[in-house]
Amino acid sequence: MVSINLYLALAAILFCIGLYGVLTRRHLVIVLASVELMLNAVNINLVAFSSIGPVVNITGQVFTLFVISVAAAEVAVGLAILIALYRNKGSIDVIKHDLLRW
Repeated sequence: MVSINLYLALAAILFCIGLYGVLTRRHLVIVLASVELMLNAVNINLVAFSSIGPVVNITGQVFTLFVISVAAAEVAVGLAILIALYRNKGSIDVIKHDLLRW
């Protein structure tokens, strides 16, 4: 049986890699992939916490299914925005697109 500490360590490493990718990368596809890494770290935590305790609880797995469905919707919307930006501006560099700034 694998300890919950190993699951938490793996989730923390994945979340940190995803956060690094979101904060430092300029390419929008890599930013979307980094957000997916962060959501997968949350899924690992949910499943790990649902497996501890005297009674196995499926709440973590149910929340994981919701997170996976939200992640799929996020990818669909993100790719639609990416295609629209590329068609209108000719680039998908995050730094060049400051349309929402005041």
